[in-house]
Amino acid sequence: MPRVCVMLPLPLETKTYDYRLPPELDAASGSFVAVPLGGRETIGVVWDGLPDPGLAAHRLKDVQAVLDAPPMTESLRRFVEWVSTYTLSPPGMVLRMAMSAPAALEPAPARAGWQIAPGSIREAVRLTPARQRVLDRLGPGEVLSGADLAEAAGVSPGVVRGLADAGLLVPALLPKGAAFPLPDPEHPGPTLGAEQAAAAATLRDEVAARKFAVTLLTGVTGSGKTEVYLDAVAECLRQGRQALVLLPEIALSAQWLERFRRRFGVDPALWHSELSSRIRRDTWRAVAEGEAPVVVGARSALFLPFPDLGLLVVDEEHETAFKQEDGVIYHARDMAVVRARLAGAACLLVSATPSLETLTNAETGRYGHLHLSERHGSAGMPRVESVDLRRDPPERGRFLSPVLVQAVTDTLARGEQAMLFLNRRGYAPLTLCRSCGHRLRCPNCTAWLVEHRAQRRLQCHHCGHAEPIPRFCPECNAEGSLTPVGPGVERVTEEVIQLFPDARRIVMASDTIPGPAAAAAAAEAIATRQVDLIIGTQIVAKGWHFPHLTLVGVVDADLGLAGGDLRAAERTLQLLHQVSGRAGRAEAPGVVLLQTFSPDHPVMRALVSGDVAAFMEEEAAGRRPGHWPPFGRLAALIVSSEDEQEADRAARDLGRSAPRMAGIEVLGPAPAPLSLLRGRHRRRLLLKARRDVPVQPVLREWLERVELSNSVRVQVDVDPVGFL
Repeated sequence: MPRVCVMLPLPLETKTYDYRLPPELDAASGSFVAVPLGGRETIGVVWDGLPDPGLAAHRLKDVQAVLDAPPMTESLRRFVEWVSTYTLSPPGMVLRMAMSAPAALEPAPARAGWQIAPGSIREAVRLTPARQRVLDRLGPGEVLSGADLAEAAGVSPGVVRGLADAGLLVPALLPKGAAFPLPDPEHPGPTLGAEQAAAAATLRDEVAARKFAVTLLTGVTGSGKTEVYLDAVAECLRQGRQALVLLPEIALSAQWLERFRRRFGVDPALWHSELSSRIRRDTWRAVAEGEAPVVVGARSALFLPFPDLGLLVVDEEHETAFKQEDGVIYHARDMAVVRARLAGAACLLVSATPSLETLTNAETGRYGHLHLSERHGSAGMPRVESVDLRRDPPERGRFLSPVLVQAVTDTLARGEQAMLFLNRRGYAPLTLCRSCGHRLRCPNCTAWLVEHRAQRRLQCHHCGHAEPIPRFCPECNAEGSLTPVGPGVERVTEEVIQLFPDARRIVMASDTIPGPAAAAAAAEAIATRQVDLIIGTQIVAKGWHFPHLTLVGVVDADLGLAGGDLRAAERTLQLLHQVSGRAGRAEAPGVVLLQTFSPDHPVMRALVSGDVAAFMEEEAAGRRPGHWPPFGRLAALIVSSEDEQEADRAARDLGRSAPRMAGIEVLGPAPAPLSLLRGRHRRRLLLKARRDVPVQPVLREWLERVELSNSVRVQVDVDPVGFL
């Protein structure tokens, strides 16, 4: 009896397991199969490779069934292996991400509808006008669902049931329709400017070449980058291939979806965590069968089973939201390049403020580079100014300087819209006791509890722990002594109500905009001028187009610059540049005011001058001598345990066994900045290597040398983007 190798979507170190294949079953590589494992049945994938001939036949179990699903393509199987090897994750954990809709591995059950009974004699049944309309709506052999038939005929469902009871309609299976409407690449789109048209032509040529290539598309905010790459999507459709667009916040992309609809006449398929299980099943199956021509999704969409991927777009490629920090730790931007290479597809990275890693790849010729230097249409770039809070401080107990207050007043008086940006949720980031100085912190994390005054609670934004705001200090028992320190968007909103009581306002934060419907409603209200003043966190920085918004005020531009994070300045510049780009996107000129205590900081100077390129060159010059990314490699080991002594012991043992070789330096162990997270004590070690040193074999050998307690967990983060 033949044998096959099967990979299981489980966190097992063994790559594949051998099974016997009964003669009545046919299972080529990539087939989804049901196999026994222990006392239960599980689903796996027939994998490439030769079974172990030395394994006795009586020790093998039989494949129980081959599922009626399109086999996993070779390119996706290679991608699973590549991600596993690169991230040092068990291959089964990566495979599980590619099998994220198990229900889709069986065909959807056929749905029942109604058709006219063959040979029915209408004269024998009294036909009302409503019944006649139903019968007239159905052609010979046509099948419609009861709901669709009633709606088409303009009758109630009861009329349809009455015809069935009379024998004039009989049940029949509905034909399988297309899961998603086909986008029309020739649907009239917006008129592109000369610069846009030239970039679009280059991208169309790359897609038409049907081979792997990576291009960076940059441009000032509002330059029409989306319209340019949608032209490349249209060319992909003409080629009969599939396209994938990754967005950092797909659940908040109502305006992006409207642009797609205008360009292609229909909606794309969506893929993100908020979809229902039924929609996930239908979408996964449609992608596998080639019936979802365009998918727009979050980072997990990289693992969907495209049979013929022709274009992969990563929009806002610099966003840290593309980095997955739990389970298999990977960066979707980097993995997208690999997925495109294995699929023979064009890959497009898009950003107004690309990461230093991507810029370096473009400058060295590894990636192509297209740039849009002007805003589309008549809009000009906003004027950016810094407000020195040392010279123009806010009134005591407030957070908006007189300069910013006056600017908002003038903007509203002209009938234009203003935005106040603060990348901090809640009312206040810290609550302390005026009597004893005690600070309220999370019991599970090294983090202060954030006050959410509207919900009357204190909350940890790392583990979700929440508790009511206490009347008494937990330390000294003083009553009414707890006071909020620092502003969050709720506190800024409170100040706005006092200063501008007649202004119609909206708060855009993850607490108030929980999903796609809320995002769409907020965008509609702003676009139709039902809102005068927007108060928001980083949600407002992501790609919104509000034509009447002319003023952006950044309440705390210094937020994010503190601490020793390697990329703190780069990230702050990217975020503030993005939020600045919301201003003045139509005819009226835009103004951006940055409240800062450090107007001479390189980030502030770059934003005011508009010379982002010079800032990035300076940033690169600072990293190159020390072989910091992108001129060197980093990999972090995060050691954690519920027992603090066990965490210290494991970290110490790893530190003593650290590799010692040319081109490699190991820093640590040291407590992580969040040394307690979700009840686990955390220690970090950081491996720094020259660019030419492959770190995965070094890491693998290092971990194999150290025997760890079962209570200790070690996460490997190759190419970390954060250091908490």
